[in-house]
Amino acid sequence: MLNDEICKLRDKLNKSIEEGEDYNIILKISVELDKLIEKVYNS
Repeated sequence: MLNDEICKLRDKLNKSIEEGEDYNIILKISVELDKLIEKVYNS
């Protein structure tokens, strides 16, 4: 389940970067992704 969320968020992050979205949006998505990855490693 977490892996699916990570994949979706990673795709969203990549799309944001490719489209040149605002840095703050990219940073927010990146932080969310890091938190999910941390959950996987801590479980």
